[in-house]
Amino acid sequence: MTTGVLLMTYGAPRDDADLPAYLARVRGGRAPDDALVAEMRRRYERIGGSPLVRITEAQAAALEAELGPGYRVRAAMRYSEPAIGARARELSDAERVVGIVMSPQWSPTLMRGYADAVGSAVSRPMRVARAWHREPAFVDALAAQVRTTWARLGRPHVLFTAHSLPRRVFESEPDYVAQLRETGELVAAAAGLGPGGWTWAYQSAGHTQEAWLRPDLKELFPDLAAAGHRDVLVAPVQFLADHLEVLYDLDVAAAAEAEAAGIRYHRVPMPNCDPAFIGALAAVVRREAAAIGMS
Repeated sequence: MTTGVLLMTYGAPRDDADLPAYLARVRGGRAPDDALVAEMRRRYERIGGSPLVRITEAQAAALEAELGPGYRVRAAMRYSEPAIGARARELSDAERVVGIVMSPQWSPTLMRGYADAVGSAVSRPMRVARAWHREPAFVDALAAQVRTTWARLGRPHVLFTAHSLPRRVFESEPDYVAQLRETGELVAAAAGLGPGGWTWAYQSAGHTQEAWLRPDLKELFPDLAAAGHRDVLVAPVQFLADHLEVLYDLDVAAAAEAEAAGIRYHRVPMPNCDPAFIGALAAVVRREAAAIGMS
């Protein structure tokens, strides 16, 4: 039986000219104002453009090689090309399709659009994986990166981060935030970090009037400096590839805030195409494909 696999993520603007249209797609069709376009243009220029689509394509190729005969894997984007529908049609000869959202935690509100897009494009038996943050191979892959970097730097304080959310989203879906925090706890334990060796924080909060989840990691730098820490290691547990929220929000904005507080900033590598991470993805795909066969 041939199994098609869609690795799905947010996407990124193709180039500078595509930026306003991309932002409009992200905003549900609402055109962005000039100030937002200018700010996002500045950020993308600062990091040399987002590598997210390219990396996800490479992850798909690595996963197909890991899975072996009988599997065909395609990368697909929700808000940019290559679109989910088009990539699903490339798998039209597959007898079943597995969709993997490239975030190991699952929010029905935030991620329903991925499942809907696959469902509308695929007529064969299909399944979109829900939360897979407890997958042992995934936890081990992240923990290995944390442990290696942490030891090399002399065991600095670790900040595990996830994308902040409006408080109203948390209040409607507390289980999603619980999954985020559980991922940090699992990785910390597997990496051998003691209870006082790490802290949970959020990043990339939106610039809106409503309340967002805190603490933001940048708010923690002064207290860490006051406690005598001279280095901090940031470890995102929700992001699986280098993109804007990593390369700008962390490596530019947060790094500058850390420096201002007198702390040296460091970050663990993103999973990208790390073989251990690709092996974890393969385990999730095989489990979901087997579940289709039993349904």
